[in-house]
Amino acid sequence: MPQLVRPRFAVLHGTHPAAPLPQRFRSLADREAVEVLHRAARVLVASLPALTDRLVEALYEQEPGYRAAIDADRSEVWQEVHHSLRHNVGSLLQPKEFRDAAHRTSRWIGEIRAGQGVPLDAVLHAFRMGGAMVWQDLVDETARRDPDDVRLLVHVAADVWNFVDEHCGIVADAYRQAERRLTWQRENRQRLVIAALLDGTARIADLSDAAAMLGLPEQGRYAVLAVASVRRGDPGPVRQSQPEPVRPLLNLPSALPPHEPRYGRAEAGAATEAPLPGAAPEGPPGPDVRVAEAPYAGPAGPPGTAAPLWHTGPDAEFAILRLTGDPGDPGELHAIAAALDAPDGTRAGIGSAVDGLAALGDARRLAETALRACPASGGTVVLDEHLPDALVVSSPALGSALAARVLGPLDRLDPADRDVILETLTAWLDADGSAQRAAARLYCHRNTVLNRLRRFEQLTGRCLTRPRDAVEVSLALAARRLLGP
Repeated sequence: MPQLVRPRFAVLHGTHPAAPLPQRFRSLADREAVEVLHRAARVLVASLPALTDRLVEALYEQEPGYRAAIDADRSEVWQEVHHSLRHNVGSLLQPKEFRDAAHRTSRWIGEIRAGQGVPLDAVLHAFRMGGAMVWQDLVDETARRDPDDVRLLVHVAADVWNFVDEHCGIVADAYRQAERRLTWQRENRQRLVIAALLDGTARIADLSDAAAMLGLPEQGRYAVLAVASVRRGDPGPVRQSQPEPVRPLLNLPSALPPHEPRYGRAEAGAATEAPLPGAAPEGPPGPDVRVAEAPYAGPAGPPGTAAPLWHTGPDAEFAILRLTGDPGDPGELHAIAAALDAPDGTRAGIGSAVDGLAALGDARRLAETALRACPASGGTVVLDEHLPDALVVSSPALGSALAARVLGPLDRLDPADRDVILETLTAWLDADGSAQRAAARLYCHRNTVLNRLRRFEQLTGRCLTRPRDAVEVSLALAARRLLGP
């Protein structure tokens, strides 16, 4: 075998800069060299089936990325390789006539392989293997007819390999474009599924497919986290400021068990495939483009923790949290709340646990209620620990009416006096009715606390030792704190 062709095999694993295919061979390539190339190329065209067999077998043995495709449908891969060789070898004989068809074929192959998940490196390696095999056959055929003519191929070698490099660039561009399109379609489908689950509009018949797409158990236990932030420069009450959607990086290092599978990430061997409507690339007939589903996830926690699935709402960000603890144990929700690490001013609400994907709509509404119960300055509220506040924000009109009825008489006071009485009343309730502990919190004497409480009773006509009045006062304070005056 002539030594001339040996260096060309080094290109199989290298990367060549793409160069445009000239409209015709350079003027430096003499007519005799072109005739030698054409004569050898005509022989290759006549023996394309055998060349295709050899290339498919070489791909199976040398390129692991193609083995699964060949095992799945060898005839389909054979037709693809034959189609590409026919146009590419034909381009050596008639560049103008075959150029566009060869380009379309290369783009089609790039799109098909992107849809099938074959790595781009494997596709490019396959093209270079084909280029090396064609070049070797050209040299061998020329040597068989007249060994002295092999030296003439040097004049056209650059054109042949520029052609291979150009088509590698075409394949890579088509592959990346298809990959971006398929990724967008997949993530858009997943966003729509997550939105339907959180809105409660998902059909029962679709839940199993949604579970497979998102990598979640259909009958698992879940909670929803709602996150929002107060507008910059507006620390006012919730009612007067609409929260801006925000998706802070949330640190969940200890909230979720590390031994659980990481939902929101593809599991090895667990991906399912689904056809992409309208995604079939243009080109010769081929298999339907299919893509492995990989669950979409928002910001993930540290390695070994479960990653929540995020969805952007009009006023807040929502995260689906899978719970794995005992159903009657509230510790898991408390651990999640304690582990959240969000920027100052971020408000977060964690709803009650629900059973099954079908109940995620209820979980979202519970999370929104918990979010409304958050302080305007920021913080995290677990709904199960703030049910009285949840009652108030669930009916803002009634909450405001209760606050006006119970605390309205205090508004006739000087604002400073009113605030002192409200602060004392809040501290006394937080201290479980202990004037001594309330005084310690307020840095005043116990009798001062009692005098302020008596003044409140005189102004409002309420008796703090009467349970009904104490409940109304507590709810009224919550309403004023959460809904404003």
